[in-house]
Parts: sequence; structure tokens; C-alpha cells
Amino acid sequence: MVCLLGLSIASLAQDVTVTGRIELSQSGKMRLRDQSDSVAWLTPVSPMSPDPPTVATESSPLELVQKNKSFEPHVLVVRVGAAVRFPNRDPWFHNVFSLFDGKRFDLGLYEAGESRIVHFDRAGISYIFCNIHAQMSAVVIALATPYYAKSDRQGQFSIPHVPPGQYKLQVWSEHALPEAMQSETRAVTISENSHALREIRMQANTESPVPHKNKYGRDYDRQEPPDPAYR
Repeated sequence: MVCLLGLSIASLAQDVTVTGRIELSQSGKMRLRDQSDSVAWLTPVSPMSPDPPTVATESSPLELVQKNKSFEPHVLVVRVGAAVRFPNRDPWFHNVFSLFDGKRFDLGLYEAGESRIVHFDRAGISYIFCNIHAQMSAVVIALATPYYAKSDRQGQFSIPHVPPGQYKLQVWSEHALPEAMQSETRAVTISENSHALREIRMQANTESPVPHKNKYGRDYDRQEPPDPAYR
């Protein structure tokens, strides 16, 4: 029993923090001022990498808050199977939906103070909008691995508690070209002496985003009055 406990503690002590940096630039020259909200994750691919732990109960519920006609945070990363609450903290109605890749759902119209819950039960990237306010958008990335991190404004990220082993590295950014993200998918070896990834450089998409449609596949109507609010 003491021997097994010692092995368990030794194994835990071998976990490392994987660090890296993602840089987005236009035409390979001009860096974006804000490099935040890119995502990097590691998926075990060899027997020497232990199976990822099961989804743990969150100490506080995951939330994508509707406030000031925006979602907070704009990018949310969760484990597959996680439940995300969508509270409305604006003084008007919202209708949150996602009918694209990832999790498809429509939460219907609900007022200030109410909330809805969505279970992200499969891996994928969900682009989320409001059927009333066209300017509202968010992204939920559901991953089948616990080893992930978002970048800060400088593009730095760190993934804690990664056991040594072979992994597949993948990255995502809302501003990167699809082929740029795909080209950065690669195998990496993580060890106690090798846990700093080389800098990830991707070309940013310089084209203006195509306006998304509402949940009925049509253009958004002009709001008269601007918001369906309450007294």
C-alpha cells in the first residue's frame, strides 16, 4: 500500500506545465495588437500518455453571460460533457442559438434574470449568436482532453499538469485562416526537459467576416424599437 502510494505521488510529480506562444499577423508582417483568445490543446496519442481524467464537477458553474448586448467571455473552452449556463443579465430579451458546426441548439426567447443550460456532449466548435441582436457572437470549444489553454493579449499560453508522453498539438483562432490552423497540427513529445513549444505563427484572415443569418436562415430585421425591453 505504501509502495503504491509512493508510485502515485512520483507519477504526479512528473507532470509539467507546457508553455507556448501563438502569434497572428497580417501578410506575415503586421502583428495583431491583441493576440488573446487563441486556443491550443494536446491530445494523448501513445500508451505512455495516461488516459485523460474524466470530467470533474466544476467548483462553480461554467457560464456564458449575456450582458451589454455581448457574450462574456467571447471564447469559452470546456470538456466534452460539460454543462454551460446562459444567464440573461440585460434588461431585454435574448434568444441564444447555434445551428452550425458543434452543438446545435435554440434556447428560445427569455427575459432578464432567466437562464438556460446547454450540455456540450460532443467535441466540436460551436458558433453562438442571438436571434435578436446581430452583433452578439461567442464561441464554445468542447474538447475531449483536459490539456488546453487560451492565449493572453501577448499570445502566451500555459497548459498545466501535463504528463510526459506523445501528444497531438492543435490550435484554433477566430482570426486565423483555416489552412494556417491545419498546418500547425503536429505531433509533439512532452517531457520534464522538453515542455516549451516552439512559437506558433499563423496568418490572420484580412477579409471582412460575412454577416451571419438569423436562426431562420434570413437576414436580421431592423429593430423598431431598437430593443424589446421592459419597464
